[in-house]
Amino acid sequence: MPTAPPASTALLTDHYELTMLQAALRSGAASRPVVFEVFARSLPRGRRFGVVAGTGRLLDALTRFRFAPDDLAVLREYAVVDEPTLAWLADFRFGGQIDGFTEGEPFMPGPPVLSVAGTFAECMLLETLVLSVLNHDSAIAAAAARMVGAAAGRPCIEMGSRRTHEWAAVAAARVAYLTGFTATSNLAARRWGVPTTGTSAHAFTLAHPDEDTAFVAQVAALGPGTTLLVDTYDVAQGVAAAVRAAGPALGAVRIDSGDLAPTAVRVRAELDALGATATRIVATSDLDEYLIARLAQAPVDVYGVGTALVTGSGAPTAGFVYKLVEVDGRPVAKTSVGKATHGGRKQVTRRHDPSGRAVADLVTTGGPKPGTTAGVAGTGPDHRAAAADGRDRPLLVPLVRDGVVVGGPTLDAASLNAARDHHRQAMAALPRGALDLGYGSACLPVVTARQPAAA
Repeated sequence: MPTAPPASTALLTDHYELTMLQAALRSGAASRPVVFEVFARSLPRGRRFGVVAGTGRLLDALTRFRFAPDDLAVLREYAVVDEPTLAWLADFRFGGQIDGFTEGEPFMPGPPVLSVAGTFAECMLLETLVLSVLNHDSAIAAAAARMVGAAAGRPCIEMGSRRTHEWAAVAAARVAYLTGFTATSNLAARRWGVPTTGTSAHAFTLAHPDEDTAFVAQVAALGPGTTLLVDTYDVAQGVAAAVRAAGPALGAVRIDSGDLAPTAVRVRAELDALGATATRIVATSDLDEYLIARLAQAPVDVYGVGTALVTGSGAPTAGFVYKLVEVDGRPVAKTSVGKATHGGRKQVTRRHDPSGRAVADLVTTGGPKPGTTAGVAGTGPDHRAAAADGRDRPLLVPLVRDGVVVGGPTLDAASLNAARDHHRQAMAALPRGALDLGYGSACLPVVTARQPAAA
């Protein structure tokens, strides 16, 4: 299957990353050890959780973050940076450490979901790449998780490729599957093992003399288990024509217009009257989580979601920022009005009650580096029993060590399925009401404390 261009990801960045680099090389700041953290200051209005996604794509992009000769030629042609900086970029390889939430993990506003440690130069260069991948994929993931929750066990199919950039569509298909969608219409997602599905559009019916001719042709090609689109003209007549073409073994009918709830009721009655009692009803037409919830009492078996999903259902970014929190081992912080940051490298631990239900996210500062165990809440002597039964779970796990990917997902079907399973378990542990679509605050409180340094 095709892969998204380009082979080098180094120019998927902002101009100011390189002008800062040039100045930092001159000032000496480029080599200072630092820590950056990625976090969201808030959740979109009314939402009770976010979902981290895109980690696999980010780690893949990181391995290709190299300034190739063609990249350097562009920078030289447009005088973006000077020759000493170009020479530095020619040899650039990220050699630092990255820790992050497991892909598919729900997150709350405030705590870091990713920690990047290394020199100022190498960490600063990753800002745009990190944010562009995580903000896009995590926005899709949060919307998809809410849709899956609203569907309450009924399958959801992702079908938004025609409503977004061609490669964003492939990423969205991956994320939708990760968060519980059962399939996508996007064939390129097959390279990640995502099941694909599809039958026909209204154009197929219109290209034939009448519905009967179109449906007979489709059944002849795809078998009676296919899905027939019955609302090109009159829905009732379309249902009758569908059953005439495929018989009572017709797999499904799709409705894509009108008031879906009463239409589904009528379609169900018509199918049953014609003996097609096992034929499923697929509902599409600009669905989002709210419309899916409204259809809960309707006889709809499958939801097809497009535009709302690939645009984050009104929140096209997760709101992540990438901020410097430590320099030379010392906490640093902004005090800007409305954009203040909290200095110091942090740990994040999800606390659970004895039943396994999440009760809070604990953020500690001043302890050991992420990815280690000494002194981390849930792994110290006082917490071993709690950790054993799942009541404490450190959320920042090692992803990159000395520039080498050591954990986290890769871009293959096995990693995607593992992330899908992790997401399902993590969502099940959230407090009851986390999936409510009514306005509310974050479903878990965030508690901040200072952790003693390791002995």
